[in-house]
Amino acid sequence: MTDQPASSSTRVVAITGASGLIGSALSEAVRERGDEVVHLVRRDARPAEQLPSGVREQTWDPGAALDPGAALDPGVLAGVHGVVHLAGAGIGDKRWTDERKKVLVSSRLDGTSTIADALAALADREGGASGAPRLVSGSAVGYYGDRGEEVLTESSGPGEGFLSQLCQDWEGATGPAEQAGVPVAHVRTGIVLAPGGGALGRLLPLVRLGLGGPLAGGDAWWPWITLHDHVRELLFLLDHPEITGPVNLVGPAPATQLQVTRALAAELHRPAVVPAPGFALRIVLGEMSSEILSSTRALPEVLTGAGFTFDHADLQAAAAWVVQQDQAA
Repeated sequence: MTDQPASSSTRVVAITGASGLIGSALSEAVRERGDEVVHLVRRDARPAEQLPSGVREQTWDPGAALDPGAALDPGVLAGVHGVVHLAGAGIGDKRWTDERKKVLVSSRLDGTSTIADALAALADREGGASGAPRLVSGSAVGYYGDRGEEVLTESSGPGEGFLSQLCQDWEGATGPAEQAGVPVAHVRTGIVLAPGGGALGRLLPLVRLGLGGPLAGGDAWWPWITLHDHVRELLFLLDHPEITGPVNLVGPAPATQLQVTRALAAELHRPAVVPAPGFALRIVLGEMSSEILSSTRALPEVLTGAGFTFDHADLQAAAAWVVQQDQAA
């Protein structure tokens, strides 16, 4: 699943959110290429004999905002090559009530600030940013908002709405690390195609039943990326700390929602004609429906410019991989 690292020497990568869809796949990929992983967990760390080979755990407490040292001891990150920060409450897991919005914000900003403060303190302790790990910090293409047909690259400005503002604040929370000279990449993740979770985890069962038709017309642009290539992109960024700032973690060929579901339906030999009207989604999902129906035609300009190549560069290859993984599970 993975490419070889830039160096044959063993490295250590710290991951937050390692139990999630992307984090667990990344952790496995890091170990497959011969590196070691530190999982930052909020519970008590388990002893080594209870963990897979190449994995160890360290406890952190992003909620301890008044005491950064208690939130995360900077020494935990000493000797680490890179930190991939993916932790945060699931955007689509629950309806966006006022309380849920607070959880979405705090789970991202508290964790990101904790990581950034620890890296800044480590850089200060080690006499400069060269003594601190590289940071790959989570964000989302929701940064751009609903932009219709507009082609969006990393140089495009932010959009409007709750998710766009959340992404802006999320990226801004890495400020202490950046000010200390730590190389930081903000990974604006698109719609991750994988059979076992994420947005597709809910959509794929409908496609199997022949219900994967257009959502409110189906013409919204979906910036898709397979989980396989998403993980490869994260590894690429770990190996290229010179890449900083926003990075769109999407595929090179964005497609409309209807094109995505039709490609999956074709691989599953199912029809994709039964539509879901926009008003029905708004009734069921509330404000979150605006993000599902939004159009984000984002391109991975930074990655392709740096020489990254995709294993699943077109929608047909992506759909075939998803169905193959689903059937093998």
